[in-house]
Amino acid sequence: MTKTKSRILAALAVTTALVAPAIAVPLLSAPPAIAGEALPRDFSDLAAKVTPAVVNVAVTMKAGNDDEAMQMSDRDRSGNQQEMMEEFMRQFSERFGQKGQKAPQQKAQAVGTGFIIDPSGIVVTNYHVAGKADSITVTLADGRKLPAKLLGGDEKTDLAVLKVESDKALPYVQFGDASKVRVGQAVMAIGNPFGLGGTVTTGIVSARGRDIQSGPFDDYIQTDAAINRGNSGGPLFDMDGKVIGINTAIFSPTGGSIGLGFAIPASLAQPVVAQLKDHGRVERGLLGVQIQPVTDEIASSLSLGSSNGALVAQVEPDSAAMKAGIKSGDVIKSVDGKDLVTVRDLTRTIAAAQPGASVKLGLVRDGKDMTVSAKLGDSTPAKQAKTDEQKTPEKASPGSFGFSLAPLSPDMRQQLGLKDSVNGALIAAVEPGSPADEQGLKAGDVLQQVGREQVGDAKEAVAKLKDAKASKKPVLMKIFREGMTRFVAVSPRAA
Repeated sequence: MTKTKSRILAALAVTTALVAPAIAVPLLSAPPAIAGEALPRDFSDLAAKVTPAVVNVAVTMKAGNDDEAMQMSDRDRSGNQQEMMEEFMRQFSERFGQKGQKAPQQKAQAVGTGFIIDPSGIVVTNYHVAGKADSITVTLADGRKLPAKLLGGDEKTDLAVLKVESDKALPYVQFGDASKVRVGQAVMAIGNPFGLGGTVTTGIVSARGRDIQSGPFDDYIQTDAAINRGNSGGPLFDMDGKVIGINTAIFSPTGGSIGLGFAIPASLAQPVVAQLKDHGRVERGLLGVQIQPVTDEIASSLSLGSSNGALVAQVEPDSAAMKAGIKSGDVIKSVDGKDLVTVRDLTRTIAAAQPGASVKLGLVRDGKDMTVSAKLGDSTPAKQAKTDEQKTPEKASPGSFGFSLAPLSPDMRQQLGLKDSVNGALIAAVEPGSPADEQGLKAGDVLQQVGREQVGDAKEAVAKLKDAKASKKPVLMKIFREGMTRFVAVSPRAA
């Protein structure tokens, strides 16, 4: 995607949305028929079958949360979408506020979509639709409005489960097998775009396994079925009327559908929905490591055969990983004998396991294969350390890698908020356009390891870098920044 495009959740439609009039354009002539081409499929029977189970979800938030409610429709909050949001707020204030005064704070209202999965009134929707709402009202296809209770929500997968009470059994739909979804198969989406009410759109599965950088569990089904704001939380059906995905996000430069919609696959949603329904929360296994992808440069520096797997950047104290003997710099290649391709594979596999479960991890350490067993802990929200604004020491020569080093003085430790346990050499300056700059190193980073050897101070780091440069290969470096560690592979440039 270009920088001018922003990623926008196909989420809440503010009820003041404007609708442009449609313009009828006469068809000059019918397109020529293509021999052997199948006639367009009629979706009317399928729509009639499943539409009664799709509901509109209206949410209300407290005064002062209207900014948050509107910005739910833009998870990225970047590019022209942020400017559009600011312009909307300006116009809103001018329209409803008095001159020289701010518009009075009111409850923010927005709408989304959901679907019933149980005749007792269990409704599935997105977390960003109802997860932080103060009140929720569900409107059924027959027009009835029912208050809804939030049973539980999971922000990491963007799923929420609601409960409504009805004097009679409600129509419902079932999840399908998303593992059998094929690119090119026909699908149908039903939702509540811009608060207009039940709307049916059709298309195909455009791709599977999409990672749109929205979270650790990205595994979206991509579809060209039209999805707009207000569709979030709505179902994506296969031709058997089974829910294979929950419509959640779109890519768009304008906020409207351009045929790039994304749905959470049913295979990911089902176990999460079951836990939210029964327990109100999701329990996930926790290994206790910070991980990062294995780039080609890192694979080369570690003499790995491929870039598959997950590189352990840091092991948390008293974690399952530490008790299992996992170390920073290990590359996790498999879990219980199942090979890992990407970092997401490890994240999803560990999260799918229950706390207390034991898993066998295949590792590569110092070029040798090994297997360890880890008893998983229980996941808790990670708290990342924040640093104060730092002052950059006087710049020195950028060197072969494009950065200069300085000692970690007590004054610099205080400015950077570093604990006494953090050792290494301070990166004082990074030369623009250098190998270090290309790998994202910044002034204020702490260099803690060169190759497989720890670095105690700046003098030791300089010596190890000088030795590593002789190999003329990318040099693996362990970097500490704002409470997090990661590995980068930096190539020395020619003298």
